[in-house]
Amino acid sequence: MGEARRPLVWLHGEVKTPPFTAAARLEAGVLLRRLQRGDKIGLPQVRPMPVLGARCAELRIPDATVTWRILYRVDADAVVIAAVFAKKTQATPATMLETAKGRFRHYDRVVNGED
Repeated sequence: MGEARRPLVWLHGEVKTPPFTAAARLEAGVLLRRLQRGDKIGLPQVRPMPVLGARCAELRIPDATVTWRILYRVDADAVVIAAVFAKKTQATPATMLETAKGRFRHYDRVVNGED
């Protein structure tokens, strides 16, 4: 019998080579699979992002020349991915945070039949 897994719901972005290196793509896949299984992952791979909402966080994927970020939320029935981007500064850009919040809001409206 297989283990229960939440599906990944991709609202935006993807993890592929290129632009990810093969090693970074593999690391992202391993971490996403762990989230699907319900594993708790802490720093340095996962940083909570309460500014996005409850159950939101970012995956940190170091790569050859950049560090990739995957903004996501863990729902009871899915891992919802709002953004995949290369982070080049210390702080997450405000525009990226607002975009991710908007994607989560839109997803919630669609799931709840409001849109």
